[in-house]
Amino acid sequence: MLDWTDRHCRYFHRTLSRRARLYTEMITTGALLHGDLARHLDFDSAERPVALQLGGSEPDELAHCARLGERWGYDEINLNCGCPSERVQRGSFGACLMAEPALVADCVRAMRDAVSIPVTVKHRIGLDRNEDYGFVRDFVGHLFDADCRVFIVHARNAWLKGLSPKENREVPPLRYATVHRLKRDFPSATFVLNGGLHTLAEARAQLAFVDGVMLGRAAYHDPYLLAQVDASLFDADAAVPARADIVAAMEDYLRRAVAAGERPRAIVSHMLGLYQGRPGARRWRRMLSDPEFLAREGRHALSAAAGGFGARVALAD
Repeated sequence: MLDWTDRHCRYFHRTLSRRARLYTEMITTGALLHGDLARHLDFDSAERPVALQLGGSEPDELAHCARLGERWGYDEINLNCGCPSERVQRGSFGACLMAEPALVADCVRAMRDAVSIPVTVKHRIGLDRNEDYGFVRDFVGHLFDADCRVFIVHARNAWLKGLSPKENREVPPLRYATVHRLKRDFPSATFVLNGGLHTLAEARAQLAFVDGVMLGRAAYHDPYLLAQVDASLFDADAAVPARADIVAAMEDYLRRAVAAGERPRAIVSHMLGLYQGRPGARRWRRMLSDPEFLAREGRHALSAAAGGFGARVALAD
């Protein structure tokens, strides 16, 4: 998720789940070809398994950037063919690439030839108001022929005109049955369903039809949802981390990040929803959003916020 799932966010999410696969925000090939590589690609090894999501449409450029991702230690290279924003469309990548399956197949081949780690594709189930199943089936078929075997499918069309990115996550109807049908038609491929999943019960229900599920904004706004993923979806005996332990782990990370020159807000902004639905959650959010509080407490902001409205409320589950 652009501007959200940066390395600080991913480190936080990894304290919640050891098994979930994490994805970077979309990074364009131009940013890697002409920008600060370390700023875009550095990550903590604790985040693994983590996938690098790329945005681009030139096979040679994508191959070069895939090699960079493998060199940096990423576990997967993912090509974004699902983002519908007009800014992304102007760069001729994202969801508009679904109209050019042969080009996307060339991109996949180039990246697969360049790296030894998996190359995957994230896409929508259609463009604009065309809900013909044949469109997405043929798109997947082109990529399957290019030896792509993992498809992360947002189960909505992308309406390229007239809707904001937010509206594109809400207005086009969800059509899970289309993703289920793709799995039936390509049984040897892996399909991960994305879109509209708000609870782990909903996620479990989809696993009867597909190989995996992807959680986005639901997990960002209510991150403690991720704390139950390992036990719910992977191993019933897995321990569910307490919020207090998560705060303690992130306090240590915050101290190290601030000592390295990061602003406290860059870390704690991803944690505003940790106490979602719990007593004191509003005060937790308010304190961690207060520039004066963050400037005063600095590397101790998390423990100060937790203690600021009573350890019994803040740190007891």
